Amino acid sequence: MPSYYDRSTYLRGVKDGLPFILVVAPFALLFGVVATEAGLTVFETMTFSAVVIAGAAQFTALQLMNDNAPTVVVIASALAVNLRMAMYSASLTPHLGALPFWRRAFAAYTLVDQSYALSTLEYEKNPDMTLAQKTSYFFGVITPVLPNWYLWSLIGAMVGQSIPPELALDFAVPITFIAMIGPMLRTGAHVAAAFVSVTCAILFAFLPWNLGLIVAGVVGMMTGAQVELWQERKSGSEDAS
Repeated sequence: MPSYYDRSTYLRGVKDGLPFILVVAPFALLFGVVATEAGLTVFETMTFSAVVIAGAAQFTALQLMNDNAPTVVVIASALAVNLRMAMYSASLTPHLGALPFWRRAFAAYTLVDQSYALSTLEYEKNPDMTLAQKTSYFFGVITPVLPNWYLWSLIGAMVGQSIPPELALDFAVPITFIAMIGPMLRTGAHVAAAFVSVTCAILFAFLPWNLGLIVAGVVGMMTGAQVELWQERKSGSEDAS
């Protein structure tokens, strides 16, 4: 039976994932607080965190639930926010697609922004990595992240409103995404997609139930795809000449 574990690579993944605790902890803590303030029990909050593991989608769903949005809108908005996971999965398939089903299923469960961002950068930097090394690094990154997500969600749910607002725990959300997305803006298509989606999110912020995020995501992806097509055509015409 082939081995899918490489100790040194796994430990390097753990080391690279450790800094994310600084943002995962307050992010999860804030979710636990907001969830209980929204009326969820500790058990419901922890089930939400353990099953979904997607902070942005969880916050979106909670906000819409507080606004008494229709269930269909809540689900659609959460799925739209999490649509990036489908793209993450497609991007990782060439690297982890040869794993047995149960390992791929566990990788899908633990696929979050942090594990994707660091793993793709590592795979690009070291294209000769074996399947065992790629798998070990991926799971190494998530090792310090996942337990802390559970732990701090539980703490937040238990302490609830006792955390003073002056701590401004919500700072973790934008900082996390800036830290992860910044290094990925390597091409004109990436930059164009990011710029258009941010602009649309602001312009359509007036739409009810956070529907502006859905519009921004769709327009941003369309922009990125069109810029890539334009770049490919330009490159092809230059090669032909």
